[in-house]
Amino acid sequence: MKLTQVAAQLYTVREFCQTAPDLAATARKIRAAGYPAVQLSGLGPIPADEVARIMAGEGLTICATHEPSGIILDRPEQAIENLRVLGCTLTAYPYPQGIDFGDADSIKTLVRKLDAAGAKFRAAGLTLGYHNHEMEFLKFEGAPILEYIYARADPRNLVAELDTYWVHFGGGDCVDWCRKLAGRLPFIHLKDYVITKAHTPVFGEIGAGTLPFARIIAEAERSGCRWFIVEQDTCPRDPFDSLKISLDYLKANLVS
Repeated sequence: MKLTQVAAQLYTVREFCQTAPDLAATARKIRAAGYPAVQLSGLGPIPADEVARIMAGEGLTICATHEPSGIILDRPEQAIENLRVLGCTLTAYPYPQGIDFGDADSIKTLVRKLDAAGAKFRAAGLTLGYHNHEMEFLKFEGAPILEYIYARADPRNLVAELDTYWVHFGGGDCVDWCRKLAGRLPFIHLKDYVITKAHTPVFGEIGAGTLPFARIIAEAERSGCRWFIVEQDTCPRDPFDSLKISLDYLKANLVS
């Protein structure tokens, strides 16, 4: 993994991305921390062309986005246009909003819509991924729902944005999942899993928790991963400091 492949997920600092001036200040801090790229998520109602201008002005590549779940499924053309304005080719379905994973028809409809949307993205020269949480590790037809999603959607239409914390939280093995998704894993969320003194799991900076990132990153690279995106849903300190701690750890231990 090279430093040029590492990005910060702006969802980590979402509270500081709600207006254009705040986003500009955030972009400066992210670049000063050493990140060369960002994934867009959790931003306020800022026009895409202004977002693109802000990021370009700070020398940050927009490696990927999270487009709203409903728009991806029901109005993919809107998401496609947003990506075009941003100059970005990679996005992910962020969360199964309104999907009942206890209902077979709901699961099958989700996969059908993802595949259809992904075909439209592909026709436009773009790539649609699926970002998992823990609920996709519920069983359906004898296997985790995440396996069903990837088995039933055309690999040309739907790739994976694996999230290391949520894979582990759901009972999966991150290294094994990177291997399963060979050729279908252009981006990954690096997010550590920390056990507190109260015996509860929390999000942590890379290197602070239990996940074997050297093995995860090596397997992701073998599977063709291009972007390694640092994210921390909640932070025990200033989220900008958390992002820098994670990047410093990666630079010292895992960046070639």
